[in-house]
Amino acid sequence: MRLFLALVPPPALRRRLGELADAARTRCGGRRMPDDSFHLTLAFLGEQPETRATEIGDWLARFSILPGQWRLDRWGCFRRRGIVWVGGAEGEAALRDLQGQLWEGLEGMGVSGRPARFAPHITLLRRAPRPPGPGLPDASLTWDYTRVELIQSVTTPGGSHYASLARTTIPEESPCLPSR
Repeated sequence: MRLFLALVPPPALRRRLGELADAARTRCGGRRMPDDSFHLTLAFLGEQPETRATEIGDWLARFSILPGQWRLDRWGCFRRRGIVWVGGAEGEAALRDLQGQLWEGLEGMGVSGRPARFAPHITLLRRAPRPPGPGLPDASLTWDYTRVELIQSVTTPGGSHYASLARTTIPEESPCLPSR
């Protein structure tokens, strides 16, 4: 099973990201990501056996995160792969902390693969021949997040489809740190 941990935006934010993706595609070309695939990857786990997926899902269901906010206000690209994305610095430190906490727990279960660098972003386009530039709309969005999801990526002839397998709990009155 191909797995990753991610924040998944609510429907209204996904629609707005879709509008930005449409504008970016007009300017940059490439393949637009479907609205239902927008997410922020916190930990890419790659191929994992079903038993490991169950173990990670059980662990994640006991994990609660501090609710946070991420301000998406800039365009960017990874030229080598032709990826056009939106991201932002406001709230990025909390995302880095969350990503670190998740990897500590994963590594405690024997999962490896923590990246040397974490660049929070939402991929809007793939295989774009041109980078973002002037003429794109202002990417000014706020994302209030409360949970992390364990996602399975299933590749089909029509593209990748994502299925949520587990998610963190939503803290009640006083948020707590992850259970380990």
